[in-house]
Amino acid sequence: MATILHINSSIRSTGSVSRQLSSEFVSKWKVANPRDIVIERDLAQDPVPHLTEQMMGVFFTPADQRSPEQTRTVELADALVEELLRADVIVLGAPMYNFSISSALKAWIDHVTRVGVTFNYTETGAVGLVRDKKVYVFTASGGVYSEGPAQSMNFQETYLRVILGFIGLTDITVVRAEGLAMGEPSVDAALNHGREMIDGLISA
Repeated sequence: MATILHINSSIRSTGSVSRQLSSEFVSKWKVANPRDIVIERDLAQDPVPHLTEQMMGVFFTPADQRSPEQTRTVELADALVEELLRADVIVLGAPMYNFSISSALKAWIDHVTRVGVTFNYTETGAVGLVRDKKVYVFTASGGVYSEGPAQSMNFQETYLRVILGFIGLTDITVVRAEGLAMGEPSVDAALNHGREMIDGLISA
């Protein structure tokens, strides 16, 4: 029995392709693996606050030395880390905004990327501590950024691969839905491509 952490970061509650495809993936996963547990984390409906100086100070304070107020300050961050560490599989809906990820997803990343918790510094550099997990990332973009001249503007997928790898998550599969602002035929093609990939991943 596995635990699936499903994170949606689209600001759109309806009409979001990243939400649609990631949810279809999770639904089909559950059909194939009915005993698995799914944890849902919606960063639009339940946003994570951006880091503050106070939060950062508590992150660097040992847990046994924190005051009750400090403990409350990082209660959510600790819960997010616990969800991440508990999961065997992470399903991430991550649409592109201005060539990168949403600020909501960046805030989540800032809360779970913590020295001594999800990564450590060593004499040879940083080492990720979140290992042996599979990540499926469902991206969505108005244009096509996986190839051609526009590929250099794709800071979305590049950043996610780097930061996830930094904390130890290197087994990443990306399902792209591109060209969503390029007409209805392009949207249909992106959805069909995504669904074909989902079917292949579930049956693998």
